[in-house]
Amino acid sequence: MFKTIKETIKETAYSAVMMAENELSSAAGKEKKAKAIEFVVSKISVAQPFKSIIVILLSKFIDKAVEQAVTYMKSVQYEQER
Repeated sequence: MFKTIKETIKETAYSAVMMAENELSSAAGKEKKAKAIEFVVSKISVAQPFKSIIVILLSKFIDKAVEQAVTYMKSVQYEQER
């Protein structure tokens, strides 16, 4: 179960970062990250009572997935600017 949820989180993190960037382009990084995490959590397909528990258990994993997506997006942007 956790393996499937972790895969969903990894896959969704990139979309979440792009969505947050487009939606909050002039906002601070912390706001964008919070929005991206909120989006990732919304895409976890688990019944609501269990979702809160899973989010707590996987909070560091979610944070790391979003950070990796941000790093990837920045590297792609850097390569495009070259």
